[in-house]
Amino acid sequence: MDQIKIGRFIAKCRKEKNLTQVQFAEKMGVSDRSVSKWENGRCLPDLSLFEPLCEELDITINELLSGEKIDKEHYQEKLEENIIDTIDYTRKRVYSKDKVISIMLLLFGLIIVFLSFSIFPTESSWGSIYSIVGLMISTVGVFNLFKGSTIKLRVFISVLYYIVSLLALFVIDYGNVVLNSVPPRFSYCIETGDKMIVYKSLLCNVYRINRNTKNEYYVVDSKKEYNDETIPVIPFNRAKSGIDNIIRYKNSYVGDNSNDGNLINSLPLSEFGYVFEIDSKNKGLIINYHMTDWYIVESLYLQKALLYNSVSMFSLIENVEYIKYNFTDNSYIVTRQNLENNYPNYNNIVKNKQVNKENFIEYVECKMNDNKFIEENFEKIIKNSN
Repeated sequence: MDQIKIGRFIAKCRKEKNLTQVQFAEKMGVSDRSVSKWENGRCLPDLSLFEPLCEELDITINELLSGEKIDKEHYQEKLEENIIDTIDYTRKRVYSKDKVISIMLLLFGLIIVFLSFSIFPTESSWGSIYSIVGLMISTVGVFNLFKGSTIKLRVFISVLYYIVSLLALFVIDYGNVVLNSVPPRFSYCIETGDKMIVYKSLLCNVYRINRNTKNEYYVVDSKKEYNDETIPVIPFNRAKSGIDNIIRYKNSYVGDNSNDGNLINSLPLSEFGYVFEIDSKNKGLIINYHMTDWYIVESLYLQKALLYNSVSMFSLIENVEYIKYNFTDNSYIVTRQNLENNYPNYNNIVKNKQVNKENFIEYVECKMNDNKFIEENFEKIIKNSN
């Protein structure tokens, strides 16, 4: 079916009737723009207009579809040809509309997935629910997109699309968890305890520790090697203060202001504000905190922070001999000799001036929630200098 030829034929017959496009459009009950589109071959008249259009132009439907006048000898031949062309044209139009609807469903579903990731927080179950719903809608679009194929092929392609897309969502979610330290959206199990929430997903387990506190942190366990008993749990923000982060500030000499400042800033109590001084002569470090010490005595937080900070700084700054912590009301001092002699297993933490990370986690980090350990060792190591 040649749309351009049909359009020219409509224009020729209209002009033979001495009708303008506007006049002809009024008779057809359409706009003159529609008539212009017909005559330019951009589209065909609606099937419901074929009969009145032919009556107005004194032509047959067979001639309209042929785009020319037909003599009696070739009329039957053209009629059969046009019937076949009309059926094919109608089928293509239906397929074209179905294709547009399928693409719209596909895109609409993907938009829902994108919005579910953008609007809902990661810990909200609604984000995962809406993303799955969006993925199902887009899968329906894919199924309809291959309407001309066999049902088995359409089902296979749709299932394959759904599985691949779902895996892609899991991978994107996992990447977001690793890069931003957030709970996974697609958790098949969430366990809530006193100190932590555990999110279990296909690709990793995520531990949310010290939840809803200023020291909240996440541990992303990609290898699934931890459990509730073995996961490193400290009362501080481990992402900031843990050995995995602070070991990069290891230095041979006290006095490197940039390195010392970065180390102190990563350790507990830095969130309250501080300034520090270097005693180069006696190889000491003096930290003045902008707070009173009684403000953080709950759950032995002050003792835990000072003990943790002391072990960390003596382990990572090789030649520092003493550290003094000044608060508004009190001051505390600790020497290297006293710490090395009294902190349990210190010799296993630092060997030949090298820090053993696994032992640091076991003998320092994991001890910070043991109140009995803190009470037994704090006063042996750190002295109130007032």
